Amino acid sequence: MTSVPRWVTAGVGFAVVWIFVAEAPGTLQGIAAGLVAGLVLSLPVAYTFRVLFPGRSDLGRTPTLVRAGVVYVLDFLYELLTANIDVAKRVLSPSPRLNPGVVVVPLRVESNAAITTIANSITLTPGTLTMDYDAEVNALTVHAVDIADVDGLVAPIRRWERYAIDIFGEDVDPESAPRDAALEGAWEPPADGEGEADDTEDADADGSDSADTGVER
Repeated sequence: MTSVPRWVTAGVGFAVVWIFVAEAPGTLQGIAAGLVAGLVLSLPVAYTFRVLFPGRSDLGRTPTLVRAGVVYVLDFLYELLTANIDVAKRVLSPSPRLNPGVVVVPLRVESNAAITTIANSITLTPGTLTMDYDAEVNALTVHAVDIADVDGLVAPIRRWERYAIDIFGEDVDPESAPRDAALEGAWEPPADGEGEADDTEDADADGSDSADTGVER
């Protein structure tokens, strides 16, 4: 089994990301130059912070990792596109269909890298936001603009988690059934005049107390 320190594979991964960040020309020469520049910049940084990347990476997993990584990116881009279209329709609609609320999504992955990747993917997708992570139950708290269809909301998260299991080499059976997501609550606007009535009652109460105090004195 051939393996290398995990900081090396992390540095290579950062170099690949650098190609997109640096906006390298869309030619093979430009991509190659961007990769070399990324390796020159990322490997020393990864080595300096190698304590963040303990252990070793099995190079035999490279084909599986690359395949899962490509599928993850393509799936995320598809969700990003469809979510943008959906949010735009809601905003431009004369009567926006909004049913905001919070959903708790249990996870099977446990590594910080996998959890962070999924949480950021959720936040980057319009209409959803990762609010919190509960380490005790290994679950993300997700806010969404529409929680009418919880299964549809959680479906892409489950796919990303399935790919993350292969990408990060999680010791989890990809075919194992995850726990169901739980609806935390939905936001409901106050009834018309309800807030004003409460404020009036509070003001009356404060005024009466002041008056009583004045009489007693």
